[in-house]
Amino acid sequence: MSAHWETERPRVCAVERPETIHDFYGFPDELYAMRYPAPGAPELARRAVDLLRVAGIAADTALDWGLDHGAWVPLKLARPEADIPVAQLSVQIADGPAAHLALGRALAPLREEGVLILGSGGAVHNLRALDRGPGARTSDWARAFEAWLVETVESGDGEALADYRRRAPHGAMAHPREEHILPLFVAAGAGAGPGRALHRDFALGSLALTAFAWD
Repeated sequence: MSAHWETERPRVCAVERPETIHDFYGFPDELYAMRYPAPGAPELARRAVDLLRVAGIAADTALDWGLDHGAWVPLKLARPEADIPVAQLSVQIADGPAAHLALGRALAPLREEGVLILGSGGAVHNLRALDRGPGARTSDWARAFEAWLVETVESGDGEALADYRRRAPHGAMAHPREEHILPLFVAAGAGAGPGRALHRDFALGSLALTAFAWD
């Protein structure tokens, strides 16, 4: 699940050869020349939709998408050979965190079928608060939110996690718009318990690069 494909209800890309989508602007030409030619996973997409429907969640396959940069950039770093079939799932920003936890719980059986459920977004994502100057210092509010997020994920408290906007320090500041945190809830729902922080770092003063895993 990438933060960069928003739909009214869950859709899963079911094309045979997903297009590499360059959905960003103002970057060097070299980025637009990059391709990630991973095969699609139409059968997996249909299986995911079936699981969601069994859970009472209306969902569809899609033939009008590919892999946006929220999907192919991390995959290109993790699997540069592009040798693993990929099916991308959309986010529903109007539905909120609890609905995305439910999505993850519904998709959890895929973990026993050899499927990696990957959420791609950002632990702190407020582009207006970035510090692009030399020697940028990480903001205290960003550190406070990220620390709360790590503690809550590692406690396995899904209820508190879903209620981050009320319970976490600076929740609305960390995510003025929720699309970049929603993939985390899908991963947490599928993980069904405590996660662990694999990596913690900041860039540009407030952009958290925290990564989690559920074993």
